[in-house]
Amino acid sequence: MSYSKANISWVWTTWVKTPLLEGQEILIASACLPLVNPELFKRLSENRITLLACPEHENAAYYGKLASMIRSVKPRKLIIVTIDGSPHCFALQASVNEAEYILGEKVEREHYVVVDGRELKKISPNAIRTARYLSIVNDMVESSPNILKELEKHSKEYKMSLHLNAENKSP
Repeated sequence: MSYSKANISWVWTTWVKTPLLEGQEILIASACLPLVNPELFKRLSENRITLLACPEHENAAYYGKLASMIRSVKPRKLIIVTIDGSPHCFALQASVNEAEYILGEKVEREHYVVVDGRELKKISPNAIRTARYLSIVNDMVESSPNILKELEKHSKEYKMSLHLNAENKSP
């Protein structure tokens, strides 16, 4: 199977028992990925069924839909690719972990984020689980404040907060 628009659909509008998905490697990608990095999207889509998703614009109950899809078509593997730093995309990553939890069975999968629109970085399911617990993340930031320097490299929102805080401290 090669890359073609015929192999691309939307998670929310795809029938969970679609025979085309049976035993396939399925890419679940942020809907904006083809715009953010078209070359990366094309490479990731090669020889895979591609399902696009945007939790910002669609029903957030992906975990149930994905659990039903996994149970019905037994995909060989899921590859989840979202945009790093997007709060909406995080929900998509977490939904695959939740689907595994609902099913009570191991789901073969790989999680990735696209950093700054360029770099594809693999993410562990445990990183996604941890990110859901802000008290744990807070403890990590407090024990390793240098992590905020890394955040500053990527987050416009964080840079703006630094700027606003500096302005408020000026005499």
